[in-house]
Amino acid sequence: MAPRVLVSDELSETAVQIFRDRGVDVDFQPQLGKDKEKLAAIIGNYDGLAIRSATKATEKLIAAATNLKVIGRAGIGVDNVDIPAASRRGIIVMNTPFGNSITTAEHAIALMFAVARQLPQADTSTQAGKWEKSKFMGVEITGKTLGVIGAGNIGGIVCARAIGLKMHVLAYDPFLSKERAEEMGVTKVELDELLAHADFITLHVPMTDKTRGILNREALAKTKPGVRIINCARGGLVDEHALADAIKSGHVAGAGFDVFEVEPATESPLFGLPNVVCTPHLGASTTEAQENVALQVAEQMSDYLVKGAVSNAINMPSITAEEAPILKPFIRLADVLGAFVGQVTESAIKEIEILYDGATAGMNTKALTSAALAGLIRSQVSDVNMVSAPVMIKEKGIILSEVKRDKSGVFDGYIKLTVTTANQTRSVAGTVFSDGKPRFIQIKDINLDADVGNHMVYITNTDVPGMIGFIGMTLGDAGVNIANFQLGRHGAGSDAIALLYVDGAVSEDVLDKLRANPAIRAAKPLVFNVD
Repeated sequence: MAPRVLVSDELSETAVQIFRDRGVDVDFQPQLGKDKEKLAAIIGNYDGLAIRSATKATEKLIAAATNLKVIGRAGIGVDNVDIPAASRRGIIVMNTPFGNSITTAEHAIALMFAVARQLPQADTSTQAGKWEKSKFMGVEITGKTLGVIGAGNIGGIVCARAIGLKMHVLAYDPFLSKERAEEMGVTKVELDELLAHADFITLHVPMTDKTRGILNREALAKTKPGVRIINCARGGLVDEHALADAIKSGHVAGAGFDVFEVEPATESPLFGLPNVVCTPHLGASTTEAQENVALQVAEQMSDYLVKGAVSNAINMPSITAEEAPILKPFIRLADVLGAFVGQVTESAIKEIEILYDGATAGMNTKALTSAALAGLIRSQVSDVNMVSAPVMIKEKGIILSEVKRDKSGVFDGYIKLTVTTANQTRSVAGTVFSDGKPRFIQIKDINLDADVGNHMVYITNTDVPGMIGFIGMTLGDAGVNIANFQLGRHGAGSDAIALLYVDGAVSEDVLDKLRANPAIRAAKPLVFNVD
């Protein structure tokens, strides 16, 4: 059955056709995003929801979306999606960060010109029949210093345009390397240095706890007298009241704002101030950008629902269409390892370490880790997946770490999962052979080579004679057929394990008979979904 997607906001027919061409059943109802009750009533019928800004994917709507797997936002901002609620329900949230990059960057440059030359005010004056040439004395852009806060995708485009305008560019971005800054032709600086030397400041960072109010009253006081400030990123990055005061005092010469703390912005401390240019969040509002993000969201959602590829996800590691088939068996392996530990561990987990050895260290380990965590939690929460599992681990306060190393043994690559509880440390390792199937290669640091089946029995015991016969006879008498039987031990007479792949579920009565043997310390049934 083809996956179903609901489009509840306006998308072009070309974008809608992309869904159809890629085998997705699409329901195009562009006015539905404004009807909360009707949307909530039918959302449970769909695997995907494609939106712009009109649809509000609230916690209430997400709770009603019982089959939803992905929400795709045609645009960069996801303020209208309750991401924590979606993550807890295992729903991937995608955006389209690149479709409107050029448009937003160009709008920032346009506002910079408008503020530098007071264009809107001069236009209003001239059309009113006045001729106030001396009133609208501007400043040149050429030779001025532009401070760019956030030199990522959009900020990087602004930097390139500014260099083309013969401006000197200072960039503040904790993630910008010195080498990348040199390639871009900008000077990487700390924030205080940027504030002190920039003639113009433009912001291009997401809204986070760290960036909220990045230009607050204290920061504005550090800026160069006569600075002009542009914000086309997110409302709330700049303290509007503090900026208004700085403009009134003359310390800040002007500002261009496309975004506001409260939107729609029907009022703001910036409104009515001299040399302040305001636009109604037009950064992405060009014909080209709207079409680009629509096409991109349709492609991304289709690729995920049909191929399992994840692009531009807010709450899950990306998996490209090219790596998806290569990664798939290792994702299944990671899930199996997590499921093994989750089923045999009875006390609360405090720490998790995932070791990637050899070829696996070069894979998309974030995706593999998410799969391992999903397997680990599934014995407690049946509907957990790769999206919701990391959230749950974080909420539980469990310490998680990844370790990567070069090939260290006979296997080209393997994964080892180790968990620490208040009582013990438990580990399991596995790999994928050429047949694409997961295999256990080590449990409790005891080497073995075991197939993974839907039903298995895990036994820990003291290494004494007769155990193979006893286990086989006990299961045989109960009519349980053994497909594969693997043993391992630390040494003669020491700790040993047995891992059995059986054709069906083993009853608790049969397990109790196994446990009755004084040499057997534990016998646990295991269930894996490997078909």
